[in-house]
Amino acid sequence: MTVVTDALAALCLLLGAFFSFSAGMGVVKFDNVLSRLHVVAKPQVLGLLLLLTGVALRLQDAGAASMLVLVAIFQLLTSPVAAHMVGRAALRTGHVGPDLPGFDDGGPARRAAAADDEAGHGG
Repeated sequence: MTVVTDALAALCLLLGAFFSFSAGMGVVKFDNVLSRLHVVAKPQVLGLLLLLTGVALRLQDAGAASMLVLVAIFQLLTSPVAAHMVGRAALRTGHVGPDLPGFDDGGPARRAAAADDEAGHGG
């Protein structure tokens, strides 16, 4: 049984390392905010989860596995929030614009409020 778990642990570790490495390379290679945001949010989280699974399989300790589960839960809770905040900041600073498919700036009321804010009339 230990040979099977060691093989699964090795496979999880290798796949996790591959996904994490590809996320890092994507940040370097991609040219716009949304593409970079995608590679930071998706394959990086999958890579971390695979790495944590591989470590838990290799250690075979309930205490260590419970700590790794907490790390995984924290990552799954914080990654979408961080990605949302980065995307929102990119939208507000003009790095993401109306030329993207599905872009919605909130309609006329939102544009009027933004114009008031720029003119200093917002309150």
